[in-house]
Amino acid sequence: MQKDAYTLILEAIEAGVYKPGDRLVESELAERLGVSRTPVREALQRLETQSMLARDGRSLIVATLDHNQLAELYAVRTELEGLAARLAARHATDEEIRVLRLMAEEDRALTGGDPRALSRANKRFHKQIHLASHNRFLVQQLDLVHRSMALMANTSFAAEGRDEVALSEHEAIVAAIAARDGDAAYAALKAHISKAFETRLRVEAGELRLR
Repeated sequence: MQKDAYTLILEAIEAGVYKPGDRLVESELAERLGVSRTPVREALQRLETQSMLARDGRSLIVATLDHNQLAELYAVRTELEGLAARLAARHATDEEIRVLRLMAEEDRALTGGDPRALSRANKRFHKQIHLASHNRFLVQQLDLVHRSMALMANTSFAAEGRDEVALSEHEAIVAAIAARDGDAAYAALKAHISKAFETRLRVEAGELRLR
């Protein structure tokens, strides 16, 4: 199925093609995407409504999250992700659990490599947990949260040493879900997101270097 202009622009932001602060020009986007300006204009208006884009004079730029917005986003993400893990422990099929375990194992091969590749693998892992919760309304809310995560210039996986620790945290989450221990799964995933937020703050404070 052919993707529309909105999806293509959103994916470009998520992939880091357009970074926070970058200006999006309607005519340039239309040419790049091979579509007319009307669907691009509608897509930009929609992304602005969703706070993915912001006004800079008469121009639209990819939005930037300030410290307070970042803290608010992580507060919501922590609770929703924890809930998803708790529900996954309760409702995930055996097949879904095997897929989660396989993802955690295969992602080990990415350590020490491209942080963006690890970030994409991380998104797939978390999305699988969301789906394993078998709660469509929760999945919808988490999709909105993860969309806003694209407004961060760097992934926490770019911080030195974060990849090994994060993947160990993934394994602990999977173990709790597989054990059908909702409380442990909730706590493990909340701790994982909390550590990611802490890492991001330390990077911004200059305590940790990016690879």
